[in-house]
Amino acid sequence: MSSFLNAENVSLDDLQKRIKETDLVPSRCSLLEDIDEKFLKLKANGFVTLADLRRDLKNSKKIPALSKRIGIDPAYLTLLRREIESYFPKAYAISDFDWFLKKDLDTMERKGLKNTLLLQEALDTPGKREEMVTTLGLDADFIDSISALVDLTRIQWISPVAARMLVSAGYKNVKSISNANPDKLCSELDRVNKENKYFKGTIGLRDVRRLVKAASYIS
Repeated sequence: MSSFLNAENVSLDDLQKRIKETDLVPSRCSLLEDIDEKFLKLKANGFVTLADLRRDLKNSKKIPALSKRIGIDPAYLTLLRREIESYFPKAYAISDFDWFLKKDLDTMERKGLKNTLLLQEALDTPGKREEMVTTLGLDADFIDSISALVDLTRIQWISPVAARMLVSAGYKNVKSISNANPDKLCSELDRVNKENKYFKGTIGLRDVRRLVKAASYIS
């Protein structure tokens, strides 16, 4: 399993297309304003891939100078930076999977597997998972379960608890989310939430559609 979107393989045209196709949250809708013109300026200033752009936007303190150099408003670049960074979910601590036995989580943490990024690398093949069972004396079902949950946290917006909900609804990998019918997935998530009370409120179809779209970019 790859950790995240491979930014080196995403062109500026791909990024522009993604932003246009995304049902943006209200606070980011201004990214669509004159987007064709702004992306032409970015490409004219040497930006070829998402990786190129992410490197220059990473440090927010450098955005004013970049804005002046390429002729794009700093507020727009700041918003673009936030959107781009949201494509690369943060690593969650292994302790966030606190419904598993603490002794099993502690065993993995002592092995140095302290977060989802490290777990992704350690569990990304059947052979590695089998080795984890053998060397650490952990139950195979536990390893398979946490591996599926970690895989799902690669998706934008998916926390360990949200991943648990998806697995409870029968969706155990990124591919299954990207291929899901949003209406069906929304209904199933609402059902498991009511049964298990993972969080208060209801599951919104619009958010589920965003989730399915986000999964499609890394499946």
